[in-house]
Amino acid sequence: MAKHDPDLSLLFHALADPTRRSILTRLAERPARVTELAGPTGLRLPTVMRHLSVLEEAGLIATSKDGRIRTCAIVPEALEPARTWIDEQRAIWEARLDRLDAFVMNVMKERAK
Repeated sequence: MAKHDPDLSLLFHALADPTRRSILTRLAERPARVTELAGPTGLRLPTVMRHLSVLEEAGLIATSKDGRIRTCAIVPEALEPARTWIDEQRAIWEARLDRLDAFVMNVMKERAK
């Protein structure tokens, strides 16, 4: 059975939503206030706050508060576990496809004889 990484699950859950991905894309440009992030989504502020909460729980963003102003910033290194997992999966599937290719080539050579 495959091992279950709860942090990786949080990461993929956070990235699964298009609104959250949009927020991350915006934060990749520069840190932003919550109200700036809420504007383009067309969502109410409490809904945006829930999205930000999911992103923060996954470690993808960090928030700070100065008085009544909450600012969010992306934490790019938080994506590293997902990148590592994807790279591992790619290596596994490339090895499987290489073995399949070798098998098919061997079968074709045998039939050509």
